[in-house]
Amino acid sequence: MDGLNQEQRLAAEHGQGPLLIIAGAGTGKTRTLAARVEHLVATGVAPERILLLTFSRAAAREMLSRVRARSQQATSIWGGTFHALAHRLLRIYAQPMGLAPGFTVVDRTDAEDLMDLAREDLALSSDVKRFPKKATSLALYSRCVNAEESVEKVATERFPWVAEHVPRLKELFKLYEQRKLARSVLDLDDLLVWWLGLVDDEKLGPSVEDRFDHVLVDEYQDTNRLQRRILLGLRRRNKNVTVVGDDCQAIYGFRAATVRNILDFEKDFPGASVVRLETNYRSSGPILQASNAVIALARERHEKTLRPRGDQPGPRPQLVRCRDEQAQADLVIKAALAHLEEGILLRKQAVLFRTAHHSDLLEVELSRRKIPFRKFGGLRFLDAAHVKDLLAFLRILENPADETAWFRILKLLDGVGPRTAHGVLEHLDRGQWRLEALATCEVPRPAAKAWTDLRDLLGQVRELELPATIERVRAFYDPIFQERYDHASVRAHDLESLARLAEGSASRREFLADVTLDPPASTGDLAGPPVLDEDWLVLSTIHSAKGLEWDAVTVIHAADGCIPSDLATGDVEDIEEERRLFYVALTRARKFLTVVQPLRYHVRDKHPTDRHTYAPLTRFLPPPVLAHFEQVADREPHEDVPVAASAAESIRQRVLKRWE
Repeated sequence: MDGLNQEQRLAAEHGQGPLLIIAGAGTGKTRTLAARVEHLVATGVAPERILLLTFSRAAAREMLSRVRARSQQATSIWGGTFHALAHRLLRIYAQPMGLAPGFTVVDRTDAEDLMDLAREDLALSSDVKRFPKKATSLALYSRCVNAEESVEKVATERFPWVAEHVPRLKELFKLYEQRKLARSVLDLDDLLVWWLGLVDDEKLGPSVEDRFDHVLVDEYQDTNRLQRRILLGLRRRNKNVTVVGDDCQAIYGFRAATVRNILDFEKDFPGASVVRLETNYRSSGPILQASNAVIALARERHEKTLRPRGDQPGPRPQLVRCRDEQAQADLVIKAALAHLEEGILLRKQAVLFRTAHHSDLLEVELSRRKIPFRKFGGLRFLDAAHVKDLLAFLRILENPADETAWFRILKLLDGVGPRTAHGVLEHLDRGQWRLEALATCEVPRPAAKAWTDLRDLLGQVRELELPATIERVRAFYDPIFQERYDHASVRAHDLESLARLAEGSASRREFLADVTLDPPASTGDLAGPPVLDEDWLVLSTIHSAKGLEWDAVTVIHAADGCIPSDLATGDVEDIEEERRLFYVALTRARKFLTVVQPLRYHVRDKHPTDRHTYAPLTRFLPPPVLAHFEQVADREPHEDVPVAASAAESIRQRVLKRWE
């Protein structure tokens, strides 16, 4: 507590009842929430009766590690993401809820495959009119579930080109649900749906609520309607709930998150105490003044004004207008190298943009000038085909009714095509998805050898410990892996990573849940040349930059149509979220902040062209806000050539004489 300021200490030492902590950017939110958990434990609350819900597992680990460093008792605190805690509770209550104890959780890409099987059953893939593919169908379904909106509303507002397919989409989603229920499979959205069903149940709900004396929620502005209802269900009688967040940083509406949750917290929990964290430990005074001015124009928000800790002087933020995108790239590179000469490493500088492709020309120019950079992004670990192959074997052992896992494995076998695979699945269905049914399943002669080997493998590893199971599966899979995939030696590192992850898991079930709910961030599938540079410039979308900070930040493409995106100006709520996104970008800077507006955008075509459009300055920088910026015009260098007075007069006379 000694290291907390007055605002943070007030929040950490709050007693009973609901508490809303409005934590501005850079105000020590994580430290405050960790201190509150520590305070609860120190004042006698049993750690196992504390539930800490976070936006990411990394955030949960960071907070809990801080508490555990001071108290060994804290190891029993329930901490993790909404999805991870939902999974843990559903394992406990599976039987009374009617869930199979061995249910499996599928990630987004496997859910897409399951959706595709449902499309094929309804013959929607061969529809004359364009029917949405599996990824779009799942995105629409997920939006309906998390935002608790009708198919009609989501299709009309978010996917207008599929509006005519609403009746068939409902039919598709119903079949998708039926297939999951029949196969004891849950997708990530189902974890929240079933958790809500659990807390809403008259008999089971009170039991879940009574498990926890205190519930704490981090990044509450990033929760959706479904998560809000879960929280309300957890606190029907016991009102000890703490939520932390910043409505001014609510930028995940595309994931169905809603800023209304944090704005309406006091309505949901009448009498709630509100603590505002306004002391910023990150940015200089001039940067905070500009950021405050931007967000002050928001239509609705919790009032707060960020102020620097003590006297933190610094240069005013700059708004630089340049000719076009090429001039913007030149300007960014020149500024980055200038900061480097001043002692600011490249990796302590960031270039932020609204959409990933906004950095295309800059990346080309950085590469041409041999300036190293790193851009956030890449293939997720679980999206790599070879990783999904290996996990499919484990999923079948855990849940023999996992249809998508079966289909994936069967297609790996020599001589097995889609028709044979569907025949095997139908046979297993008739055999109630018992592995013993494999013995009576007939396959075409070309597939007989591979089928026998698979059947023997599954019979041998059913009762083995997890590490031994993976070792046997690897022995079966490696020849297939080497034949199917290019650069197998690089991809093999991912399979070895899986084996190492498995060594720390208590069971096959726990391992599958962990790797699905908290997968590694990237994969060797996209590994490129080794990075030998000791320094690099950071390129990032604004969404990916949330929660991070750099000494120098440059926000590019500050033109209306880019910020806000022309795809996010459909209604007032979308525009307000874009304003918050711009605010997040500005508040990433510690010392130097530059906003760049290209005046012209050239029309990109197959052939070089000089066609261009003029772009107005982003609407989020009106004149009152611009007063907080130093405005600079980036002019092209030109050579000063003196003109003799006699020459000038001669030209004037020649021009006028033409018309005599």
